[in-house]
Amino acid sequence: MPRTARRFAPATLARLAALATVSRVALLASLALFGASGAQAQAPAQPAPAGAAGAYPTRNVTLVVPFAAGGPTDVVARTLGAVMSKSLGQTVVIENKLGAGGTLAAGSVAKAAPDGYTFLIHHNGMATSVGLYRKLAYNPMTDFEYVGQVVDVPMTLLGRKDLPASNAAELFAWAKANGSKVNLAHAGLGAVSQLCGMLFMKALGVEFNTIPYQGTAPALNALLGGQVDVLCDQTTQTLPHIKAGTVKLFGVTTRERIGSLPNVPTLEEAGLKGFEVKVWHGVYAPKGTPAPIVERFGAALRAALKDPTVVQRMTELGAEIVPEAKQTPEGLRTWLKPEIDKWGALIRAAGTYAD
Repeated sequence: MPRTARRFAPATLARLAALATVSRVALLASLALFGASGAQAQAPAQPAPAGAAGAYPTRNVTLVVPFAAGGPTDVVARTLGAVMSKSLGQTVVIENKLGAGGTLAAGSVAKAAPDGYTFLIHHNGMATSVGLYRKLAYNPMTDFEYVGQVVDVPMTLLGRKDLPASNAAELFAWAKANGSKVNLAHAGLGAVSQLCGMLFMKALGVEFNTIPYQGTAPALNALLGGQVDVLCDQTTQTLPHIKAGTVKLFGVTTRERIGSLPNVPTLEEAGLKGFEVKVWHGVYAPKGTPAPIVERFGAALRAALKDPTVVQRMTELGAEIVPEAKQTPEGLRTWLKPEIDKWGALIRAAGTYAD
């Protein structure tokens, strides 16, 4: 029997048309969503490979300095950081973290996240800490990634302006005659100025009255004020006072004469055979920092060491930029171990410990 077509009222037909439209929209939306999900499933977002430098750095990088602002290491760090910031495209922030002869700063960097946003610049103290601290909280040879060496800073042997000696030979004779009456200033336990003083006493075969200060600035101020007799300090601190004639200069501590003081003899020339002390600086990262990031930061460091602004500033300070072979991770690594052995032997022989 033939089926009779149903007839709907106009209002009912309008409602059915609206429902059909909504259904078509819903269907199209579902298909679009399914298509997008399918595309994501077929081509998931690929993260950057672990350890790759990628767009590094994407924020400020901290360079930790173990000593006070305005001190020799701080001056080197800030000079380099200003130029490196341009190369890296992010600011290199200098953070001064003082305490325990530089071991507080080194220990904090050793424990920092190895993500490329924390580095350490340190001088000889990275090596001498092993001898000075028998319970050192980190191992310089195993707890860091090495970036490279930076600059060597010569030291100068100074006396107060009215010291009764006019040259190195007269100073040696006066020091031997007065022995423990001689007041030798230094910038604190483990400071390079203390170690230089120890070498000087050993070379002369006498013991001075050593007076520690909280940093190079107060030690130098004591010399300028005549409260102490002798100080061994870096050219980054002493050159202005040498040129001003407010201290007496008896010699430089390097094996060869230095460009900033070409007419001043070395202490070896003056009779202290084998005497050599120079303040070397290296840059480190926490152990586990990805190699591409270390290389990226190292490349910025090496570029800064060629920048005319840095070269001029280091020349003004009497500092010497190290050869390119030393500006590498391997250059720093192979330098550090012999320095640890050298200073460790001297510290143990003197029985000088910080703990």
